[in-house]
Amino acid sequence: MYEEEKKQILDYGKKLDKYGLIALSGGNISLRTKDGNILVTPSGMIYDEMVPSDILLVDITGNILEGERKPSVDTIALCYIYQHLKNVNSIIHTHQPFATGIGLVTDEIPCYLTTLANTVKGSVNVAPYSSAASVDMGKAVVENIGNKLAVVLRNHGVIAVGKSLHEALYSAVYLEEGAKTLFVAKSTGSDLHKLSQEQIDVAVEVFNHYGQ
Repeated sequence: MYEEEKKQILDYGKKLDKYGLIALSGGNISLRTKDGNILVTPSGMIYDEMVPSDILLVDITGNILEGERKPSVDTIALCYIYQHLKNVNSIIHTHQPFATGIGLVTDEIPCYLTTLANTVKGSVNVAPYSSAASVDMGKAVVENIGNKLAVVLRNHGVIAVGKSLHEALYSAVYLEEGAKTLFVAKSTGSDLHKLSQEQIDVAVEVFNHYGQ
């Protein structure tokens, strides 16, 4: 079942490596199916070494419906997010270094760039530490993501969400680009110019009409 969706998940997994958001088997990708179940990547496997049959199908509580592999250890947290964020159809979890690193020293990654506003909808919160592979990780996401498309998990990584894998990927990639730019700007010791909420709102609206 869902062969095309499984292939798409693998394609996006390789993009995570391409854009420097993961190393080896770190992170995971999941997708809500049209019947309300969840496709999720297996635990501890590298994307380049996966085939579509390695992707598991689980129900909304994490019970395996299809697949022979062990699902991601974060499946319990992912299911919690899908249960509570009804508009989310895709979750990308990464260990991207710049956003995660900035999350060690601040409670928010401010929205200084139009691309961050475009793809994440504004400033990104840093959630308090929660253990990986536990429902607490899912609770931390739901409690701290707000109306944005990403949240940083302190001492851990990033959760990016979207209505599609495409939207979640853009969120993760441009959050990392924003974090890199913030790191460079902060290193100068100069004052930074944050976007106003009005400017953020305009950038969000502009991106609604972006693309073909």
